[in-house]
Amino acid sequence: MLKRVTIFKIRLVIFKITTSVFFIIIIARLFYLQVIMSSTLFHLGKKNFLRVEKIISPRGNIIDINGKLLATNKPIISLYWNGTGKKQLTQEQYAIIHTLENILGKDLEKDIALIEKKTKKTLIAHELQFDQLSKIIEHFPHHSNLFISTCFKRYYPYNSYGSHVIGHLSILGQEIYGKMGLEMLLEESLKGESGQKLKMVNSAGHNLSEEEVKKALTGQTIQTTLNIDLMHIAESVFPQDFAGVLLVMHPQTGALQVVMSRPGFDPNTFLSPINEQEWFSLQHNNSFLNRALSTYPPASIFKLVTIAAALENNIIQEDIVWNCRGFVTFAGRKYHCSNHNGHGLLNIEGALAQSCNIPLFDIARHIKIDMLAAQAKKFGLGSKTNILFSEKTGLIPTSSWKKATFHERWYPGETLSASIGQSYLLVTPIQIARMISGICQGYLVKPRILVNEPQEKEHLDISPEVRQFLKKSMKQVITEGSGRRLKNLKNIEIWAKTGTAQTGSLEKRDEGKHYLEHAWFVAQVVYKDNEPFTLVILIEHAGSSRVALSVAWNYLINYCYFMDHGVTLLTHKENE
Repeated sequence: MLKRVTIFKIRLVIFKITTSVFFIIIIARLFYLQVIMSSTLFHLGKKNFLRVEKIISPRGNIIDINGKLLATNKPIISLYWNGTGKKQLTQEQYAIIHTLENILGKDLEKDIALIEKKTKKTLIAHELQFDQLSKIIEHFPHHSNLFISTCFKRYYPYNSYGSHVIGHLSILGQEIYGKMGLEMLLEESLKGESGQKLKMVNSAGHNLSEEEVKKALTGQTIQTTLNIDLMHIAESVFPQDFAGVLLVMHPQTGALQVVMSRPGFDPNTFLSPINEQEWFSLQHNNSFLNRALSTYPPASIFKLVTIAAALENNIIQEDIVWNCRGFVTFAGRKYHCSNHNGHGLLNIEGALAQSCNIPLFDIARHIKIDMLAAQAKKFGLGSKTNILFSEKTGLIPTSSWKKATFHERWYPGETLSASIGQSYLLVTPIQIARMISGICQGYLVKPRILVNEPQEKEHLDISPEVRQFLKKSMKQVITEGSGRRLKNLKNIEIWAKTGTAQTGSLEKRDEGKHYLEHAWFVAQVVYKDNEPFTLVILIEHAGSSRVALSVAWNYLINYCYFMDHGVTLLTHKENE
């Protein structure tokens, strides 16, 4: 009996302990859920009937100097069907869908199958046209099954114009960000600030109410120095089958009015997925390369530097005269002039005007490459211009550079090639624009692409007399020299230089376009009483500077017409 009582007591104790532990666990669990997890569970509960939706802020506009839109946002209107929660549509709903088929001009049978199965909204049409939207609103002004949504999509009205400056966007899921150009560099200013919308839904997912809890802030408007009308002229007159650059810069402020790099690309292309063939084509043509900031041999443009170095260092005097017989012999090798028959007697001005090589070869016999390089540095060559974008530095060779690079000394014959802009010399079109502006104005400016960028200038460290002599020689290029085709333009003053840059051995010229020379035309221009501008044209593998000269002629004719009439000559002819 005593044994049974003992066993009973033991079992009772175990029962009490087990019951106590059980209640402790329940109380602890309730404490955990009610106190510790209360906030988390409250938010989870809210998610059953509340939805937080991100409101994408419209990106800021990019505009030209006159306020014309270069990059903006256009509304995209989409039509959705709100699910009914039922397995089958009614006859009325079928009738609505068939009406929509007539308005949209598309078969919605596949969409109907989705609509029958889903209770949430289903996309029926994307990017509705205005007339389609008007008809839908007219037929179904407040129908519960139809939902019209509006969002904004980036839009570039002028397609490829200025594409290397404006850039393009990249889309990753719902995230949109700048991938190139101003779209990338000014991402923080352009993207704005996203908003939030709070929606209340029922168990079937239908929207009961919504409230904007955080307003989306539109990105800032960015004003550039570009002039889209002048950009249109540049794009229209530049030969379609050639790659190259056309720059127009205000020589006193550095404001870039035209930055045309060909080939370009249409930024609108990247607003939706592109196929492999399109991507290959863009890569194959180097369409993303901003040629205005890339390097090329300067050719005869560099003769301005060589003449300046010779005059500054008293190697020659302004009144010196040479006899060009078509070539000179140095170290047993013939160095030819651009005119193999020779130019005859020429002074320095005539040599620059006719682009004669012989006087430059003579100077090269008496000048060191390091002295030539030092003069080039004064003109800003071999240094970055500090423009907003990433740019190449270029190359101004020196004796120490060649020793470090090739482990060879600099040979005197190489100075002959360098004196006319060949050899290892490399410059960017934007550096040349800065140099030409400096010769005409007396100071080097920083190229600007934004209106609110500060203007920066530095003194051009050459004597006023030498600078005026170079200007006088550039004037003679138009009146008597290689640019004389432009001398008949009325009410216009031009100081210019042409150039033809070799890209390989002359023996290979007949082996294909790739071996032809690049064509240069650079100038400062003043039309009537308007402000001056610097014009730089580079055409890859054109074969002759005459091609660049022809582009300059067409650009200036249209520019003059635009300044007089407010529209381009091209537009005038189109209207006729």
